[in-house]
Amino acid sequence: MTSILIAEYTRRSNEIGRPSYGQILSQGLSSDFKIYSSGSFLKILSLAGEVDTIFATTPVGSGYAAYLAAKLRKKSFLLRVDDDYAWRSAIESGKTYLLASDFQKFPKKGHASGTFKRQARICAQADVIIVPSKFMSEIVSGWGVMAEKIKIIADPINYGLTDISKEEARKKIGIPGNLLISVGPLVPWKGFRMLVKLMPQLAAINQFFRLVIVGDGPELKILKPMIKNLGLDKKIYLMGRKSEEELALLLAASDVFILNSGHEAFPSETIRAMMAGLPVITTAVGANPEVIEQGENGFMIKYNDEFNLVEAIKTVWQTPLLRERFIEEGKKTAQRFSLEKTMEEIKKVIGYKP
Repeated sequence: MTSILIAEYTRRSNEIGRPSYGQILSQGLSSDFKIYSSGSFLKILSLAGEVDTIFATTPVGSGYAAYLAAKLRKKSFLLRVDDDYAWRSAIESGKTYLLASDFQKFPKKGHASGTFKRQARICAQADVIIVPSKFMSEIVSGWGVMAEKIKIIADPINYGLTDISKEEARKKIGIPGNLLISVGPLVPWKGFRMLVKLMPQLAAINQFFRLVIVGDGPELKILKPMIKNLGLDKKIYLMGRKSEEELALLLAASDVFILNSGHEAFPSETIRAMMAGLPVITTAVGANPEVIEQGENGFMIKYNDEFNLVEAIKTVWQTPLLRERFIEEGKKTAQRFSLEKTMEEIKKVIGYKP
């Protein structure tokens, strides 16, 4: 049986509550491969001699350790690039306000420059690079990586749903009204500040609207006082990170999914909302246009576009036929992103033969 070492980058906590890529991968491949997992450099180096392939889930952190181990042990090296970590480093530290696409066009400085060089070097050494979207394929190609090495495989979607009714779900979560839900790590580019700012305008459309934000992260310390200062404590609920089951319940209780994001390497939360039967409103950035067909299975607006975001929510809420079409077409779209399909494509890349 072919053996694989999954090198999982574990520095950042899971800010939503879902299983990591490596955890889903380990579970999905365990029946066909002998799986080892580690994020420690010494453990990766030790295990590398016992496996056929090393699969790093990011190009930084344990991804660098996986690259060195593969080189020293002369093993096949697969690499998943889920984002541009140089950009993340720069925007999280306040060194840039550019979004990911624009960041690629300018010289890198400081820590971001070092991260950029490392991830590009690791990509150059990988035998195969897996990216979750065409958007990320273009980003990685821009680092000088040969296009034939890059394989687009959607991230695995293995999210549980609940069969209970909307009314029952609302009773269980204890939040009254019509729920607008947004899910993601609380980071600046996810645009949660704009949603908070718009809540008074949304309440004018429907006094029963409530905004539910699921996730954790550095923006929490900004959002909490912002909500309090605006007197929106009873209109906006910061839920923190939630388990699979808890998030499924919140989605079941909700009416509209909104994600005002400035960057989406792969819109997993939008796809999950579609699976749960919610009409979606998001932004025309990153990989979102690969999933959303404007006006057919959802609405896309510009990032932080205050006027059009309010108008999109208003239109979806006040047009039942449109809302139902988004729900129906969204479910069809979500079916393209099954866990089984992703695992089969990864097996082909690894070279598995039943």
